[in-house]
Amino acid sequence: MTEALPRRLIVMALELEGQGVFERRGIPVLYCGVGKVNATHALTRRLADYRHAGHALPHVINFGTAGSRRHPTGTVVECGAFVQRDMDVSGLGVPLGTTPFDGDVPARLEFPAVFPQLPSAVCGTGDSFATTECAVECDVLDMEGYALAKVCWLERTRFTAVKCVTDGADHAAGADWQSNLHHAAERFLQLYEHLEENDS
Repeated sequence: MTEALPRRLIVMALELEGQGVFERRGIPVLYCGVGKVNATHALTRRLADYRHAGHALPHVINFGTAGSRRHPTGTVVECGAFVQRDMDVSGLGVPLGTTPFDGDVPARLEFPAVFPQLPSAVCGTGDSFATTECAVECDVLDMEGYALAKVCWLERTRFTAVKCVTDGADHAAGADWQSNLHHAAERFLQLYEHLEENDS
């Protein structure tokens, strides 16, 4: 059971993003699916497995791809803060990106850096593949980061997210994303191995 519940839990949206690089090293990955609902469901269920087994909750590490109009394609960033780019309740006078009546949960979730060698970024998460400018202030655009961050914030467990910019969040985003997946996966594996080596 311990092997199935690693102290560092890697979470990615799709096997396509991982390109099999972790599996070839025998490293388990939780593939959560695309979008905020799928990400929330998958991670919440996996953290429940830890609790039911009497294990300490893991350090959750999200490796994923993102679009950006601020960083060139190929840039790898660590996301220190997360916002919802598609939460819009402005009709009730609520600022963009803010979930109303959400208790003490801040609209912007922040986590300490683990990879100081990487540039820091604000991740804007939404249930759309971004091809246009974002109205909420953020550096990179994805579809799962905020949801994973919020689960970890609520469950009080460590969270780290690293994103590789695979497209410019523009009209060519779809084709660019697919052509840059392998580079992203190899970089993620390098960063994971760097963490493991520093622990040994």
